[in-house]
Amino acid sequence: MEDQSQDARYAPPQSHVEDVQQTGQPQPGELATRGRRFLAAMLDGGIAIGVLWLLSMFTPYDVWSDDGRSLWTPRLADTAVGILVYLVLHGYLLATRGQTIGKALLKIRIARPDGSKPSIGRILGLRESLLFLLNIVPMIGQVFVLVDSLFIFRASRRCLHDQIADTVVLQA
Repeated sequence: MEDQSQDARYAPPQSHVEDVQQTGQPQPGELATRGRRFLAAMLDGGIAIGVLWLLSMFTPYDVWSDDGRSLWTPRLADTAVGILVYLVLHGYLLATRGQTIGKALLKIRIARPDGSKPSIGRILGLRESLLFLLNIVPMIGQVFVLVDSLFIFRASRRCLHDQIADTVVLQA
């Protein structure tokens, strides 16, 4: 009887394929880690809270006061102030580098899937506008932010707002 342990018919197929990089097409960078994205968002939030505190200290606008409105009352003025603060703090960096202050400090950036810089219209019009609009309605905006954030745990590490705007966050 012949020894079949060495019979090539039962061996798994083997081949060696070199990775071929296509020339002429930009290659995307490495995806930012979930931790860096989280820390960048926390830094941006902390900076915004600091600016809102300064506004409440030195202007008549006070975001922290109890105005007697119910939890479900739309907050148009608060949303408008929030958008204005966001644009003042991050507008220039978003337009020129695809970064917020937190992303710049942690060396990550918003990009298109091919690694190119997205337009400011894509960032504000597609990536941020839904978040801004849904925050007008209390609780709905917060629930959306939670669901949006949970999308980062997929293999692609893309939040819902990344999917909508067709963007990724890469190491800078």
